[in-house]
Amino acid sequence: MGTDDLNARDREKPRHEVTIDYDIAMSKHLVTVEDYMLYAQATGAVVPEERHEHLGFDVPVRRVKWTDAVAYARWKSEREGKKYRLPTEAEWEYACRAGSEGKFCFGDDEALLGEYAWYTDNAGKVTHDVGTKKPNAWGLYDMHGNVWEWCLDRYADDYSETPRDGSAYGVPSEKGRVLRGGSYNADADKCSCTSRINLGSGGKNYFIGFRLVEVL
Repeated sequence: MGTDDLNARDREKPRHEVTIDYDIAMSKHLVTVEDYMLYAQATGAVVPEERHEHLGFDVPVRRVKWTDAVAYARWKSEREGKKYRLPTEAEWEYACRAGSEGKFCFGDDEALLGEYAWYTDNAGKVTHDVGTKKPNAWGLYDMHGNVWEWCLDRYADDYSETPRDGSAYGVPSEKGRVLRGGSYNADADKCSCTSRINLGSGGKNYFIGFRLVEVL
């Protein structure tokens, strides 16, 4: 997990080994507007106002706070009798890499990113329907680009003291929670397997969404 690339940001270092000895299933797709509307209809939750309403129901839901994403996972768990939650940061990177060790899930050739991701070079400044680019080797879509994805972890400035067992980093921080994956308005470097940013759990933005894992 992470990188030792001299050109990488300190927050992506150091590269370290993490052992995940439990079973999870990562969602193939980001949670969509349609998914979230079902939740809102059932619970009375507010569907985030969209800036580009014409984009439809299959685009990723955006402007969802971390606390809203957690509430959605709780509702889905109760509805289906399963256990869903946000992925930990380690789980997310493991799933994104899909066995690879390069900058992206497909390797290091940035010229190929447009085949896998909606990002600043090809997105036209809007989100796009989920699953319309190539998946990674494990069949997961939009792990690069489209929207940044909430993780379960609190934000750490680097990996020097983060867990090595796949669990979420839980030390309180005024810097909030971790987001991974890049977005439709992010450059290629910010869409890498190791890129990470942070936002307060009550924050929301037009480039932020989420996906879930099922704990098996």
